[in-house]
Amino acid sequence: MLNLNFREVNMINFSDYNPDKTGKEDVAKLLNKAILDAKGSKLIIEEGIYKSSSIFLASDLELHLCKGARIVLGDNLDEFYDIKINRDSTIKRPTWEDCYYDGRPSKYFIIGKDINKFKLTGEGTIDGSEELFYGKVTEYHIEGAYYPRIPLIYIENGKNIEIKDVTLTRSAFWTLHLVGCQNVSIDNIKIKNSPIFTNCDGIDPDHCKNVSISNCDIYCADDCIVLKTTEAFKKYGESSNISVRNCKLKSTSAAIKIGTESVSSFKNISFENIDIYDTNRGISLMLRDGADLKNATFKNINIDNHLVSPINWWGRGEPISITNIKRSNESILGCVSNIYFENVNANSENGITIVGENISDIYFKKVNLDIKNKTDFPKKDLDLRPSIYDVKDMEFYKLLNIGGKNIYLDKCNFEITNKEI
Repeated sequence: MLNLNFREVNMINFSDYNPDKTGKEDVAKLLNKAILDAKGSKLIIEEGIYKSSSIFLASDLELHLCKGARIVLGDNLDEFYDIKINRDSTIKRPTWEDCYYDGRPSKYFIIGKDINKFKLTGEGTIDGSEELFYGKVTEYHIEGAYYPRIPLIYIENGKNIEIKDVTLTRSAFWTLHLVGCQNVSIDNIKIKNSPIFTNCDGIDPDHCKNVSISNCDIYCADDCIVLKTTEAFKKYGESSNISVRNCKLKSTSAAIKIGTESVSSFKNISFENIDIYDTNRGISLMLRDGADLKNATFKNINIDNHLVSPINWWGRGEPISITNIKRSNESILGCVSNIYFENVNANSENGITIVGENISDIYFKKVNLDIKNKTDFPKKDLDLRPSIYDVKDMEFYKLLNIGGKNIYLDKCNFEITNKEI
């Protein structure tokens, strides 16, 4: 927990600015003024519905959402801050197939740039109005109307950031995207997104250092907690010293992921005391763009996963998947090494996958895997997206190793309890 003390004697109440609390009028101008006025202290948002376009965070500020306060992304997207990137945002292929993203959105909802000492606290809610961004809707997927869409909260080059107790919901894209941030504490937050809306990740630390994520409850389509190093922000360097503890994760894709965007290295990563349930793929380490992944530990993790649909969501019910393969023929590959799994108990619909080059020194200690058929969905093709490879009609496996070296198993038990896979 960061020690960010503000002068609470200078608390400011947003109600003093006479904002609309019914969700009918856009309060962005009033809220942004209040944020500037409250620098050095605490801004209180009382119970009510506050529709807003872009909100600009500030340094030396605690933004406190009281229970019953709900900040809602407004319905006039032309009012949102636009950095006017000259890029084609039309969707030519489904984004669950072709979703490479350089990390920079075109528009922003809640944005903090170059801020220091910022807190977001309270039992209130931030709502991303997902339905504004719907494209094609099917039984198993909601595709977005364009790509990339608006993240719920975006903080770039932030230092000493604390986010605690709030609920983030109905995001149409990455929910909490942290870029090039240092000294971050995220504690006891809830993320509740649609289980079928593509690309609505939970927490995305991107080129970040010294990050603590604890006691969070996350449910979303796409990945719950995913570490990245995107192309647009290569200047911020590696992602390192990231600790995740005591979280509950439920995902239509992967509960824990590193990658796929991976232009800079990942080092000193730990996930401990994690419950993963009702999820498509448990832990997915996916290096595609030349980065190294070194010194990562996954300890005391319970995984209950299964295929969530017959097509398209990444993964085939694997509890653990490690891949280091080329995104394209021009891609280069880094190294994946010194990865530790200890006291992992998985009830899954498929086996453990290790595929690629430059993978070595992978340790499994007290890893118990119970494989059983839970759905009628196909499982025998190997999902290596995004990559240059396409593998079909494989034999079923408990642990598949193609290219990994020095794979160690200590006191592990892998069983298939249902032969009809």
